[in-house]
Amino acid sequence: MPSKPHRALLIALAAPLVLAACGGGAATVAIQAPTTAAETQSASTAAPAAAAEETGMLPEVNPLELSGDIITAGSSTVFPLSERMAERFKDEGFSGNITVDSIGSGAGFERFCVAGETDISNASRPIKESEVESCRAIGRDPIAFRVGTDALAVTVSQANDFITSLTRQQLALIFSSAELWSDVDPAWPQEPILRFSPGTDSGTFDYFVEEIFDKDETPLLSAANLQLSEDDNVLVQGVAGSPYAIGYFGYAYYQENTDKLKVIPIEGVTPSGESVDDASYPLARPLFIYSDAGLMQAKPQVAAFIDFYLTYVNEEISDVGYFPASQEALDAARQAWLDAMQQ
Repeated sequence: MPSKPHRALLIALAAPLVLAACGGGAATVAIQAPTTAAETQSASTAAPAAAAEETGMLPEVNPLELSGDIITAGSSTVFPLSERMAERFKDEGFSGNITVDSIGSGAGFERFCVAGETDISNASRPIKESEVESCRAIGRDPIAFRVGTDALAVTVSQANDFITSLTRQQLALIFSSAELWSDVDPAWPQEPILRFSPGTDSGTFDYFVEEIFDKDETPLLSAANLQLSEDDNVLVQGVAGSPYAIGYFGYAYYQENTDKLKVIPIEGVTPSGESVDDASYPLARPLFIYSDAGLMQAKPQVAAFIDFYLTYVNEEISDVGYFPASQEALDAARQAWLDAMQQ
């Protein structure tokens, strides 16, 4: 299951997870290096899968041979997947530190393209041209690596007994001008609609606005009873708290809370691996990580982690709660890695 944001984890190799407080409204996972010779020796005898298995078109990675820091930040949707891949990289012997921050796709691109503070930017939407220009202004040329697919989940509380499916038109009404549920369907309760949405820094927000409101965020931001949050767990709690609430977020956060939430079919189609693969679910979207060729060449640990990510992501992604990218998309990401490294 995906890990919950709003925490800080210090993960030492061959040691249990340690939970600590994290301020500032953003989740940070700091996966630290082993601190003792015994831990290093334990890693050496673990025979990491990355060094032992064939990796396809990418060169094999041996995490035991690498060190240094890796700093990633961005999408709360990609956060659980990047966290899982970082944990696996550590488990297989990486002796450096990996930080994964959950701050939203937009904030992640700002940290990568403006401040130049991160090595990898996690994103649940493609990078914008203005963000590319910001990157180039500091000497970075962002490269997209497709790592998976998310089915954006529209959810209600388990106590909701009147919604069984929604159309795009109904979804647009619910997240804009409708005040009562009965404004959407006269058979529904005359109760105020309680709306929960990711914040404006979120790639999930951008994607929803693009798909439902043709890129115009005004109707959503003008809606009554709207709570915005960059923390998907806040949205989950809000939706679960009332039969008259509705919200949307990455599928992994629904999957983690099926005891509290119902996922609503859109245009009669329920999100699933099959409906994502055949493109029948209308709110499926790509997931990315971004980096830069010069940075990857200057920091072997970053290039190796991206290689490792692209090699083993399909072994982890379903358990995290998302869906694999197509083989064509994944092969294109691997080719982008080779091109960046001039191999």
